[in-house]
Formats: sequence, structure tokens, C-alpha cells
Amino acid sequence: MPDFIYNGKVYYNPVQLVMEQIGGTWKAPILWRLRNQIMRYGELRSDIPHISDKMLTTQLRELEADGYIDRKVYAVVPPKTEYSLTDKGREMIELITIIRNYGVKMIEQDRLKQEESSQDELEQERPLPRLSADDKSTS
Repeated sequence: MPDFIYNGKVYYNPVQLVMEQIGGTWKAPILWRLRNQIMRYGELRSDIPHISDKMLTTQLRELEADGYIDRKVYAVVPPKTEYSLTDKGREMIELITIIRNYGVKMIEQDRLKQEESSQDELEQERPLPRLSADDKSTS
């Protein structure tokens, strides 16, 4: 496929475009949490471990600008903001589900590999049985 321009930026292939849109550590988890429900900022913040307030705010703004989520602000005190998926965001959930399932499969395969490796190490560490004096005389 030839190079193409999307929103003023040159891309070398469509995978690069999609990965830039939803790649990184936080965008897919944010979209995943919104797949079945509308959530407020605080709910997202408490549901996604390890993300900072600044990073969550930045990622939400980018996802909104790219058309994956809607942001609805209510004029109440204290301020209330809700986030939900757009049609484009719901469509992206299909891809995230495939990627997630593949990741779960990789984790399971690695877990099994680790268990096999641990079992092999245990078998190698077992000392050989020693022959007793009685065993030596019968051989």
C-alpha cells in the first residue's frame, strides 16, 4: 500500500494509523471500561490502576478529539462529566476484544511454560537415591 495522509499526517500503512489512534498503555483500557456503560472521570480513575490524573485527562481528551468517546458536561455543582463510547468507539471495541483475547492466550501459554520449567527444575534438583550397604552387597 502506498503512503497516505490522514488528518495532515503521513502514514506508511493502515496498521500504523490504528495503533497510533488506540495504541499506548491507556487508551484501550479506557475504551474497554466504557464498552458497556457511561462512566464519570472519578469512576474511570479508580477503575484503572496506576494511571495518573494528568495521563487520564490527556488520554480522554485525545480519544474525544479522535471521535472515540463523547464527553458530556452537566452544569451542576460540583461539576459532573460523563464519558461514553461513540459509534466509532464501539466499532473499535471489536478490535480491542481480538487483541485482548490474544493477550490472554499469550499469558496462559507463558504461565504453562513457566509451570513446565519449574517442574523440570524440581526434577533436576532431586538428589539421586543413595545405595545402602545392603544394596551394595546384592549387586
